[in-house]
Formats: sequence, structure tokens, C-alpha cells
Amino acid sequence: MLIDPETAPADTVIGIVLSGLAHGLGLEELVPQVGTFATDDALFPGDILLDLAADIIEESGATRERPLDTEQIRRRLLPEDRAHTRAQHLKVEFAIRAAAMIRAGVDPALLDNVSWWAVNDLWLWSLEAVVVYARAAADHAGVAVAEICARVAEKHDITI
Repeated sequence: MLIDPETAPADTVIGIVLSGLAHGLGLEELVPQVGTFATDDALFPGDILLDLAADIIEESGATRERPLDTEQIRRRLLPEDRAHTRAQHLKVEFAIRAAAMIRAGVDPALLDNVSWWAVNDLWLWSLEAVVVYARAAADHAGVAVAEICARVAEKHDITI
């Protein structure tokens, strides 16, 4: 099915990602599905994925007293990490921090921060943030990734 990225609703992207994660798909399987929606001239779906990562953090039950452990989070929870260059590592770290900022109610100023990127790949690094936070949230909450995804899907009125 060919999807027009300009008219693709956010709920479609959210549904694909949550359903995929709930059914055990990893980053490598999700990248081609989500990449279909990406364009060179829009933040979508990267912005939506950051919001989704923030929702997932919320579902973890993390608090100031009991925060998610983000030390070496990608090394621990994302063995399929696609970042290889210094610039890519900076981009994915930005996405991970931006999701936490959104969850805390702080605007990460996406346009200011991604305007220097030579390639509009916010969506890819935001997808990595979603995957890593889904795994971290499940671990933190003591439930399966599928349970975290189901809870977030319910809040979005999405069936997965």
C-alpha cells in the first residue's frame, strides 16, 4: 500500500509503531514502515514519534523519586542502534532528551535544533527513542512492552 506522507494521519504512524512493538518487532522492522511517511521538508513523523515516546515515558510510572535509568540506555536496550557517526549519535541523543523534555512539559524547540541537520532524519532518531523508551518503560513498570503499548494505544483510542 502506497501512503501519501502529506496526508498520513498521526494515528496511523502511532498505530504502526505501537502494534509493531507490541507484537515484538524491533527497530529494523519498523524503520521501513515508518520511513514511508517521512519527507525531506517536514518534521512529521518525527514530531509525532517524540510525542509518542513522551507518552511511553508517562506510562512507565517514572517520577523524580524513581526516575527511568537512562545511563547507557541505548547500549543496554537498543542493540540494533543505527547511529554510527558522531552526528548520528548526537541526533539520537537529542531525540532521547527531547522526548523526556516533552513529557516534562518543556518545548524542545525542534526547528531550532534540527535546522542544522544536513538530512531530515528526525523521524529515524525519534523512532529509536520510542523503541528504547518502550523497553525502558516496560522494565521500569515491571510489565511487558506489549502492556505499555496497549496502555498508550488506549489513551490514543487506537486498537493494536
